[in-house]
Amino acid sequence: MKAIAVVPGRPDSLHIREIPKPMVTDVPDGRGVLVKVLRVGVDGTDKEINAAEYGTAPPGDDFLIIGHESFGIVEDVGSHVSGLKAGDYVVATVRRPGTSLYDKIGTYDMTTDDVYYERGINLRHGYMTEYYVDEPEYIVKVPPGLKEVGVLLEPTSVIEKGIAQAYEIQRRLRVWRPKRAAVLGAGTIGLQATLALRLRGLQVCAFGRTKPPYLNSQLLNQIGACYHSLQDVTLTESFGDHGPFDLILEATGYSPLVFEAMNILGKNGVLVLSSVTGGGRSVEIPSDKINMGFVLGNKVVVGTVNANREYFELGVKDFSLAEMQWPGWLSKLLTHQIGGLENYQDISPILTKAKNVIKVFVQVADTQ
Repeated sequence: MKAIAVVPGRPDSLHIREIPKPMVTDVPDGRGVLVKVLRVGVDGTDKEINAAEYGTAPPGDDFLIIGHESFGIVEDVGSHVSGLKAGDYVVATVRRPGTSLYDKIGTYDMTTDDVYYERGINLRHGYMTEYYVDEPEYIVKVPPGLKEVGVLLEPTSVIEKGIAQAYEIQRRLRVWRPKRAAVLGAGTIGLQATLALRLRGLQVCAFGRTKPPYLNSQLLNQIGACYHSLQDVTLTESFGDHGPFDLILEATGYSPLVFEAMNILGKNGVLVLSSVTGGGRSVEIPSDKINMGFVLGNKVVVGTVNANREYFELGVKDFSLAEMQWPGWLSKLLTHQIGGLENYQDISPILTKAKNVIKVFVQVADTQ
């Protein structure tokens, strides 16, 4: 069968290759689930892996199959699998357990191991192929009514985790009812974060670089959020009209904004960071002011990274609510389709040159 892979450490090595089709018996003890891949989302992580910025092949291989945002249909299950059957639509989680205590209790996204395992990213092959097999613990069922947008669930799980962790942390306050939120970034993660916060009843103002009107700002307006370009107004200037912010979710990939966000976070507020910034950028910050504000204002900063199945399941619930409240909105995020694995060379140009790119995905097989 076909798969799209890179040679880790070699820039621009994206290629198509033939690999053996997996079998449900590849997982021992009758615990295998064979999934036919229908769609695979593509994002900046895949672009960075192809640029050889990171990514590691599994032991014994000199290539890494990319793709961590999956959507497929179950084709076969082992004799000891319950809760899944042929014909079910599913998505798969990304992280896989290591050896720490957190890995052993199912919160493998909180691992303390130095070595971690991520399908399509690090030490485990991904989903940019025709079939994969895995254990049921890592496969989440998707209702048929969400089959057109199920490929969006992996990025949503990161947001669901960040928001859930914010509420969990603030249980310390006994009563925490956030009313105003800011979302920094208006890409896929920013749009989905705004959606999740709006579903929870918060007033949300999103910030991005592009001046409105454009597709993303229009989509934000459709769900009752406001949007401002950071070319027109700074975060600090926005505070007077829209703050104080009880919750800020950062999804820009531009680390200096994190420190500005610390200054406009309200008392008892939470700042959730979702960007992975691997560069060497440095900035001058008002450290005394930030420190004093956090100490006297009981503020919190927390990070979120790819999630365990709990947050995928929360994403399914939010998608269902979104389809009822704003029918068809989620499908508008799927802006660029690549037809078939054989057209993998279209991935990089779309990510770098196409306008109004929100989510690029590869249509591996027809959605049945």
